[in-house]
Amino acid sequence: QVQLVESGGGSVQPGGSLRLSCAASGSITGISTMGWYRQAPGKQRELVASIGRTGTTIYAAAVEGRFTISRDNAKKSVYLQMNSLKPEDTAVYYCKMHIVLNDYWGQGTQVTVSS
Repeated sequence: QVQLVESGGGSVQPGGSLRLSCAASGSITGISTMGWYRQAPGKQRELVASIGRTGTTIYAAAVEGRFTISRDNAKKSVYLQMNSLKPEDTAVYYCKMHIVLNDYWGQGTQVTVSS
């Protein structure tokens, strides 16, 4: 059974930085796309960034230039470096991995940006 475990969320002041991590465990033969999504209160879950197997990245316009997604295939992990954080980045952040024919989600980690 595949499990995704996230870490790295927390509270930070505007302009600060956080780094999220997500590691997969279980019987895994190959991971294609990895991504980060977020859901703010009262809003739909949205894509923040994704990265393909060969490193191709996609970013939401709201985070481009401030966030960086990366992956370590050997560690079955995906990371999100978040810089210049803004109050509107406050949300629960979820990682997602496409493994074989299925999508798997992490449990979510809270990121709060407030002064």
